[in-house]
Amino acid sequence: MPIRTLTGAIRRRLHRERCRFHCGHVQQASPGREAYCRLSRNTLNLLSFNIQVGINTQHYRHYLTRSWQHILPHARRVNTLDKIASVLPDYDIVALQEADGGSIRSGFINQTEYLALKGHFPYWYHQINRNLGKLAQHSNGLLSRIEPVSLEDHKLPGLIPGRGAIVARFGPGTESLTVVMMHLALSKRTRNIQLSYIRELVGHCQHLVLMGDMNTHAEQLLNDSPLKNSGLHAAHWGQNTFPSWQPKRSLDHILLSPSLRVNRFGVINLPITDHLPVAVEIQVPDSLLAKEVAAKDKKP
Repeated sequence: MPIRTLTGAIRRRLHRERCRFHCGHVQQASPGREAYCRLSRNTLNLLSFNIQVGINTQHYRHYLTRSWQHILPHARRVNTLDKIASVLPDYDIVALQEADGGSIRSGFINQTEYLALKGHFPYWYHQINRNLGKLAQHSNGLLSRIEPVSLEDHKLPGLIPGRGAIVARFGPGTESLTVVMMHLALSKRTRNIQLSYIRELVGHCQHLVLMGDMNTHAEQLLNDSPLKNSGLHAAHWGQNTFPSWQPKRSLDHILLSPSLRVNRFGVINLPITDHLPVAVEIQVPDSLLAKEVAAKDKKP
């Protein structure tokens, strides 16, 4: 099928099935809907994936030979997105890095929205961090099966603009689960400035998840950055995620507050882009659950 026809069909379907959160709008759940917005399961499956704008990268040489795909469309990019979408049904909240918001190179497909549709996520949000118009729209993305109580879009500090964090809260008040999705800078100095900003933003949260491409190892994040003495711990330690075809560095992480228990964690062997996705199943405290669910779970 020609790219033009395929893209048109996808865009028409996306328009018909558009999800609740839209680009550029930070929305909150309406008053009086607390029971609906609160969590209704005692476990959550989380996934973080740098999707490299749908470029299939399996060798170092592809950074050169396929570099044109960062600018121009490619007929098989949608196939790569479909492979990414194939793992999404098992997860409740997904953080995406290096998505495209709908430009020439992606065939004018909002990749976060496309994956939300393919993965049957009712809620999605994409954060444009570098808007180059029709040429490229560098984005982070959120996919969720649970309606956030609030959603915040933050531009992270740095000498070169273009990094961001999405803060989503699930559940009311101080008992909310706060999930921060981010893509941090390459340099340690700028990365620490960004982590300082994030810690000041959400350091008071009791139930906290930080997830994304953090461009450094967990040891540096937890022992030699503004996250030191934060009480956070890594869901995994020492499992490498980059490059996906021969992982030698651990760059993608899910960091958790002590109140969140890890049931399972894994780096998924899915060498589609240049990063492997990371996943975790967490145990949600009863205080975060809808009252009727929490009462049911306590019954003998």
